[in-house]
Amino acid sequence: MPNLPTRISARVAAIGESATLAVDAKAKALKAAGRPVIGFGAGEPDFPTPEYIVEAAARACAEPRFHKYTPAAGLPELREAVAGKTARDSGLTVSPGQVLITNGGKHAVYQSFAALIDPGDEVLLPTPYWTTYPEAIRLAGGVPVLVHTDETTGYLASVDQLDERCTSRTKALLFVSPSNPTGAVYPPERVALIGRWAAERGIWVITDEIYEHLVYGEAKFASMPVVAPEIADRCVVLNGVAKTYAMTGWRVGWMIGPLDVIKAAGNLQSHMTSNVCNVAQAAALAAVSGDLSAVSRMRAAFDRRRRVMTAMLNEVPGVVSPLPDGAFYCYPSVQGVLRKKIAGRSPATSAELAEVLLDEADVAVVPGEAFGTNGYFRLSCALGDADLEEGISRLTKLLQSAD
Repeated sequence: MPNLPTRISARVAAIGESATLAVDAKAKALKAAGRPVIGFGAGEPDFPTPEYIVEAAARACAEPRFHKYTPAAGLPELREAVAGKTARDSGLTVSPGQVLITNGGKHAVYQSFAALIDPGDEVLLPTPYWTTYPEAIRLAGGVPVLVHTDETTGYLASVDQLDERCTSRTKALLFVSPSNPTGAVYPPERVALIGRWAAERGIWVITDEIYEHLVYGEAKFASMPVVAPEIADRCVVLNGVAKTYAMTGWRVGWMIGPLDVIKAAGNLQSHMTSNVCNVAQAAALAAVSGDLSAVSRMRAAFDRRRRVMTAMLNEVPGVVSPLPDGAFYCYPSVQGVLRKKIAGRSPATSAELAEVLLDEADVAVVPGEAFGTNGYFRLSCALGDADLEEGISRLTKLLQSAD
């Protein structure tokens, strides 16, 4: 019997569901069904969008010009404001023409790879990685080349590691600091070294800066094209309003890069989505034009929570949790707990252990397999203090029963 074509294209069939969104959806569904589930899966602040931003959106709803199509690359005033905000916050000076407003950060990730990567091109991808990165690379026809890091190095990749994985087919490096999922923040000196190395190698850098304002303690955020200007003409910067202004649902991000790349990505966007929602763009304009007081309050809460979570996790035998320097996640190793008997089961992977936690303790976490590393969990600090402590207490009680 001849092979019949499948109903779904091979390109799309190969894509897995977002693990972080899946865990969050499952936790919410169980909670709605009456289970006392505490979810550590969602990568979004537990704060409302600041009122002045919401008010700007409400005013925009009444403006007839926002009822019509606007330029596909973004409202001119928002592109200008993003350029100004970038100079203010990271020291990178760009023109409004180098800014493309996208439908959230994920859209910016996809379009960056679509604009730069041809089939067979390799992209260096440090692990643990955010779950969307490898899928976006593959959709563009690229090949993710994993560069492994772990808790012993603070989840930081070195130039030597990157160089070992670099080949004649390497087209780009995906760089992210502060990191989702680990919370690692690269010191400015390391950022500069990696940028200069990439420039010498002649490869592109796509750098995700969406957590730029969520940095704690002595750690310092550094934008690669600022500390390594040699890479500026081969660098695309990704960012958005989601994390800084608690606007995950508004879906406004952007990419910044050389004019030819932004023009090409804008052409793609003109056919893919047209303009980003005008009301959301008006809200984003109010956000980036305002001060950073809202994120300052969130950062203080996340700082407190990361310390509490890390301290509690490190009290569990077999769990090792570095204190994250940025973002709002902890990424503990649970390798010391795997294969031990817990509630009559012996989970061999972090995915299996996550199932045990949900079934036995009503705690939802994202297993490390979603980020390219078995034996780890990602836990978000972006939930209320009481729920955080209750959830970690449940996790601790269950894992301490392991034998």
